[in-house]
Amino acid sequence: MKKKMIRRILLSFTVLFILQTAGFIQAQAEESSPLWWWKKEKVNEQLPPLKGGDESEVRELSPVSNVILQQQYPDLVFLKGPDNVNRVALTFDDGPDPEFTPQILDVLKEYNVPGTFFLMGARATAYPDLVRRVAEEGHEVGNHTYWHPDLVEEADVDILVEEVNRTEDRLAEILGFRTSLFRAPYGFLYEELVEELGNLNYNVIAWDVDSLDWQKITEEEIANNVLSQVQPGSIILMHDGGGPGADRTETVDSLRIIIPDLLEQGFEFVPVSELLNIPATR
Repeated sequence: MKKKMIRRILLSFTVLFILQTAGFIQAQAEESSPLWWWKKEKVNEQLPPLKGGDESEVRELSPVSNVILQQQYPDLVFLKGPDNVNRVALTFDDGPDPEFTPQILDVLKEYNVPGTFFLMGARATAYPDLVRRVAEEGHEVGNHTYWHPDLVEEADVDILVEEVNRTEDRLAEILGFRTSLFRAPYGFLYEELVEELGNLNYNVIAWDVDSLDWQKITEEEIANNVLSQVQPGSIILMHDGGGPGADRTETVDSLRIIIPDLLEQGFEFVPVSELLNIPATR
């Protein structure tokens, strides 16, 4: 009787040990397995959101055209630079993004090409080291508001001022200087907002080449959108960030098509302030 009891106790401990060991092995395998990635939260799902909504949800709206605003305010609103020199500017919106901004910076470093990054204040606050890396590697920094609202929908100059000043102060705390470059979320502005940006000593940077990388398209399509439109003096719009969970892998990969092709054509990449011959800081 006693022997049976002892065997049962030993058997119970053996089974328990095997189950615990198996659980540990499974946990270790899950952590190291390449198939485990889908159970983990993607890094940029923690990004502060775009207050005005995802680019694809908003860009179909039709506020005042930037072409009209440029004609009305030629010393404040810029779509492109001079067309008599083979120079272009790469610009990136909605960062810094902890997943994709470093990848884009790596590609730019590989080709020794500068860019201009229009940063959100909320994301700069979340990732100050990335902001510093952008500047330290020779790229320009611009103001892209704090929360990325649709300024036309908000229709309130005070909201613009608050968004711009808050972002300006945060970037200055991180970098030690104040940018003079501004890009509106979605590129949406109207006359009163442009005039207020002038009062705040900003130049408004729009674009003449839209990569459409905010759409769900391949790197080849993104590259074709750029290469089919680009001209001397072009300002090229791309994105290193987006809504939480947005994937900018195609943007990163498209740069490995766009940059070599334009270099082979004899184009020089410059920061947007150099392209436009305007100050980058105040």
